[in-house]
Amino acid sequence: MIAEAFNKMEGFECNVVQGAMYAFPNITLPPKAIDAAKKAGKAPDVFYAFKLLEETGICIIPGSGFGQRPGTHHFRTTILPQPPLMREMLQIFKNFHSKFTQEFA
Repeated sequence: MIAEAFNKMEGFECNVVQGAMYAFPNITLPPKAIDAAKKAGKAPDVFYAFKLLEETGICIIPGSGFGQRPGTHHFRTTILPQPPLMREMLQIFKNFHSKFTQEFA
């Protein structure tokens, strides 16, 4: 469910989760978001993660903490909620991401 939802979002690519409670989506961030992150003194994925947390309460772990390849942006999310709550969280995430990409388009 989570990989399917992320793969429907613009700029996301997520492998199917197999037997783990984590997903590691790759995200393409708009250039203006990357510039805003630099101005804020944060890695772009950290900037995105903090914005998500501040605006929605959803916590993700930036991929830069896992040694991602330079020029790529990932995050880790833990898959713990029951399906109805997961669907609700994914909708909130989708709404945030849409707003974020429009803000930094």
